[in-house]
Amino acid sequence: MTRESTLSRSQPRHLPHSRTFPEVCDDLRRKVVTFLEEQTDDELLQNVQNRIRVSMGVIEEALKRYGPEQLSLSYNGGKDCLVLLVLILACLPAWASSSTCSDSNAVVSSSNSTSNSKITNVTRPSISSSKPPSSVFRPFPQSFQAVYVVSTRPFPEVETFVAASATHYHLDLARYALPMRLALEAYLGEKTAVKAIFVGTRRTDPHGKFLTHFDPTDNDWPRLMRVHPVIEWHYVEIWAFIRHLGIPFCSLYNQGFTSLGGMTDTHPNPALALDIKAMKFRPAYELVDDNEERLGRYR
Repeated sequence: MTRESTLSRSQPRHLPHSRTFPEVCDDLRRKVVTFLEEQTDDELLQNVQNRIRVSMGVIEEALKRYGPEQLSLSYNGGKDCLVLLVLILACLPAWASSSTCSDSNAVVSSSNSTSNSKITNVTRPSISSSKPPSSVFRPFPQSFQAVYVVSTRPFPEVETFVAASATHYHLDLARYALPMRLALEAYLGEKTAVKAIFVGTRRTDPHGKFLTHFDPTDNDWPRLMRVHPVIEWHYVEIWAFIRHLGIPFCSLYNQGFTSLGGMTDTHPNPALALDIKAMKFRPAYELVDDNEERLGRYR
C-alpha cells in the first residue's frame, strides 16, 4: 500500500552548513517544540506529536541515568536512527541547563511497557535559555558519541550520508566493518565509559516484538543497556516526522528503498514499483503498511 502524502513541506536535498554543536541542538529543539505546539486536525501528525513526547521522556530518563559521557547511539544513516538522533540532540539543551531531568523541562513520564506507552504528565518542553532558579549548568558536550556498524558491501549513498550527517550533527562516530557483536566489543574496548546505547529499533523490526524502552543485552553479548525510544513508532510516523521537520535523509529513500542494508541484501521495495523493468519506484515515504517495509530486504 502507498500513501499520497499531504505534507506540504519541501524536502531539503543537502545538509546545511554545520554550526557549533550547541547551535545545532538548540535549532533542533526549537523545531521539535514548535511541532509539539502546532494545533492540527491531521490524525497522523497528532499521533507523531504523542510519539515525540514519549520518546523524549525516555531519552531524558537515559540522560538522567547515564549522562552523555556514558551514552552512545547506534547510527547507520537509516530513517529510524535519524529520527532518534534528532530527538536526542533536541533533549540536550534542557539536560545541560537543569540539575535533573525530572524538572519542569520534562516532556513525559514513561514506562517500560511492551505495549503502546501511556502518555502521562505531559508538559511543554522549554526552549528558554534562561537558567531556572534551582538548576545547575552542566558543560555542554562538544559532540555526541555514536557507532556505525557497516553493512556488507555498503551503498555509496549510505556511506556518503553517514559521513555528511555525522559532520553536520557533530557525532563522535566510530566505524567498524565487523559483525555486530565483534563491533560492539571493539567499540567498548575503546570507549570504556559507555554504559548504554540508543538503538532505533521499532516494534515491527526483527527481534523488536518483546523489547521495552530499557533492555540489557543478553548474557553472551557485551554488557550494555539498550535504550529504545522509538520502539512504538509506526513506519508512516517516522516519515511524517522527517518530512514535517524537513530533516535531510539518505537519497536511496527517494529511489524506492524502504529499509537499508548492504548492496547484497537490499533492493527497492516492490510495493512501491511504478515500472519494475525500468527500475522506477515511488519514494519510501509513500509506503503505508508496516508489514511491507522490509519487502526489499533479503534478510
